[in-house]
Order: sequence, then structure tokens, then C-alpha cells
Amino acid sequence: MRGNNVMGIIFSNLHEDLISELTEKRIMGAVPFGGKYRLIDFPLSNMVNSGVNKVGVLVRSNYQSIVDHLGTGKAWDLSRKRDGLFLLPPFNNTSEYANRLTTLNSILPFLKNSTEEYVILSDCDTVANIDYQDIYTRHLQTNADITLVYKRDQLPAKLHDPMVLSFDARGKVIDVLVNSNISGSCSFYMNIMLIKRELLIELVNKCISKNTLNFKRDLIQAEYQNLNVYGYELKGFSPVITCMSDYFNANMALMQEDVRADLFNSARPIYTKVRDDMPTKYGLGSSVKNSLIANGCIIEGEVENCVLFKGVHIGKGTKVSNCVIMQDTKIGADSSLSYVIVDKDVVIKDERTMMGLLSYPVYISKGSVV
Repeated sequence: MRGNNVMGIIFSNLHEDLISELTEKRIMGAVPFGGKYRLIDFPLSNMVNSGVNKVGVLVRSNYQSIVDHLGTGKAWDLSRKRDGLFLLPPFNNTSEYANRLTTLNSILPFLKNSTEEYVILSDCDTVANIDYQDIYTRHLQTNADITLVYKRDQLPAKLHDPMVLSFDARGKVIDVLVNSNISGSCSFYMNIMLIKRELLIELVNKCISKNTLNFKRDLIQAEYQNLNVYGYELKGFSPVITCMSDYFNANMALMQEDVRADLFNSARPIYTKVRDDMPTKYGLGSSVKNSLIANGCIIEGEVENCVLFKGVHIGKGTKVSNCVIMQDTKIGADSSLSYVIVDKDVVIKDERTMMGLLSYPVYISKGSVV
């Protein structure tokens, strides 16, 4: 895939209502994941690894953290004199980014001024290592107008406007259902699309002129019979984050060696902003089992089945199990945490006990003192 032939558009601000606790002070793309990453790192790295050297990131509100994280795009080799990384905030007001179609309409000048032939559209709610080169190759082989990335699985319980696809023997889309009551395994759209840039502009203009503003119903479902629309099945580890339980389970899945091997493929690395820190320090009498521990942590207690981000301090006599504990959180002595998601910069005092469930983990908001 020639880097000058395909550009990327990442929707970093959609689906925030699904995990409103984590997105109260940040947008979806800035949600921390896996010890040192943010959700936007995955689609952005996938594009870069596939040769895309021009990426526009759509942001709406609460975007300070993602601006700080992305910077000039140097960590992804997108700090360039030509092309590179573009942050696209609302041009007039935040209501312009209310949905996918109005968002695309708002950035039409950016799309029209680009010269790439194709556009990859992607959300930030899927954690996966995707080879867009393979999608691009299949797109050309099938002479497709649009290629939709889908997954064969049960519909996530809280997936927003789920779109279920049916195909013929060649993989061409022959039916599109939106918000259907399908049970069991099905082929659902992953909000990742490859399309010609000029066709995207044409379809967006058509929908806006008719005031039909639902991307899935009015652009895909209404047009698939008039176009060559094909599917590309996404296999391997690729959870969709639709709720706090999904977020928790996706982090916990990283304890499995095969999941890590699939997601952090050395041939297609996941890049992120680097924060240099000291190695983790393990105190006398500390115990760590089956956990992911980032740099800069100080562990004096017991840690089991946990994801610890950078700079976390676990006090003496404290036991944490099945927890996701984000950056620079301090947990005092003689405390007990189980099935808890702790946001950044939290202080948990001595002798505290918190317990959630696998299906309903307890969440402690950013900067809290408890």
C-alpha cells in the first residue's frame, strides 16, 4: 500500500457515552489501556505500519490529554514537513461533531484538499493489530467501492447502532441490517472502512443535502445495492470496548500469552508516547503473580492478575487482585482491592477495602482521594 495513495481518518471522540466514567475528563481515544498505551495508539499504529503517512484525528471536547499524548506525532513517525499528523477540532462549534456524517461534512475542506485516492475510516473503540495492507489488497482484487471490516462473533451487548452484514460466496455484501434483534453469532461491522476519497465526499454531500444524517442507515444501508461493497473479516484478538466490563475484560485478557503475541506483533508494533522512567522496584516481602507491570512502580505488597500502569505505588501489607490501576496512583498500607479500575493520580489511604465483580468492576475516578 503506497503511503501517498491512502490517508487515514480516526474518530477519537465517538462512543464516549458507553464508558462515560472513563471519558468524563478525556475523549475515547485518550482512554489508557494495557499499562502504557491509549486506545488511539492501536488504529494510529495500524495505519502507520501499513504505510499511511497522512492521518487526520477528529477531536471534539476534553481533548487536552490526547493533544498532549499525540504531540507532533513523532512517536508514530508522523512528524513531517509534508503530510503527517493532523488534529481536527470543530471548525465552528462542538455540535458539528454530533455524529459521524456531520463530522465528515465539517472536515470536507480537509478531504478535498488531500490528494490521496483512498481513505481509511476508523474508530478508537477496537483494540486490535490490523494489517491494512491486506485490506487494501483485497479491496483492489474485488474492485470494491467500499470495503467494510467485520467480525464474526456475538454482538457486544452495548454496541451502538449494531450493523449486521450478509455476504454472497465472493464476499460481496448482499444485506445490511441496523439495530436488528439477531441472537447468536453474526457478522457485525467494526466501524472500520476503506473507501475512495472522492466517493466518500460525494456520499457525504448527498446525505447532507437530503438531511439524512445516520451514517450506517443513510450512507451504507441506503447505498450498498448501488455500489460494490465487500467485507473483510477481522480475526484474532479484537475486542470492542462498549462498556466498563468490556474495558476491564480486554485488559485482563492481556495476561494470556497468545493474546499478547497477537496484539503486540513484533512485525507490526504498537507505538505510543514514551515516558522514560526507572525500573519497577520490588520491596522485601512483595509478591507479584501473573501481572503486567509498567516501569516506575514501587511494589511493597501483593499483586495478582493485575495491570499496573507507570508510577503506581502498592503499599506494604496491601493486596490487589484482578485490578486495572492507572498511572501514578498511590495505594496505602494494609488495603485490599479486588475487581477495581483505578484511574490516574488516585490516592487510596491505608486500611481501605474495595471489592467489585467480574461483571461489574468498581471504578474510582481520576484524582480521587479515598
